[in-house]
Amino acid sequence: MTRILFVCTGNICRSPTAEGVARHFIETGGLGGRIEVDSAGTQGYHVGEAPDPRAQKFAMQRGYDLSGLRARKLELRDFQEFDLVLGMDRGHLETMRRLCPPVYHPRLGLFMQFDGSGRFEAEVPDPYYGGPRGFDLVLDMCEHGVRGLLETVSARV
Repeated sequence: MTRILFVCTGNICRSPTAEGVARHFIETGGLGGRIEVDSAGTQGYHVGEAPDPRAQKFAMQRGYDLSGLRARKLELRDFQEFDLVLGMDRGHLETMRRLCPPVYHPRLGLFMQFDGSGRFEAEVPDPYYGGPRGFDLVLDMCEHGVRGLLETVSARV
């Protein structure tokens, strides 16, 4: 079993979107039982809350149900328990490096490093303070990033 954790700031927009897209692709791709995903935030602002209503709305328009997800804060044990801990941007990656015991640093990375399309930047932008286009862009990026991630990981398991 390969375990993957997606990380953003508050765990209400980007990382739960990546988690929801990944759960859908894992289920429809027959990868259940081989790959497990979760998400967390570097900050605890929204612990226990559902994803942002806008993130849920735009995800649902594409068939991804985020309503059952709840925000949680990144914990030290996550670095032990997950095989990959992927930040949505470089700021998240730097925070993770500071918190993570050095022995687990090889597990850290940027989520979009798995996108092989060349269409997108290395960082998933935060849509929280922007308009609707930002949530669509995050979904586009998550779909591409998750496809590449699952191809890479499923080749190993």
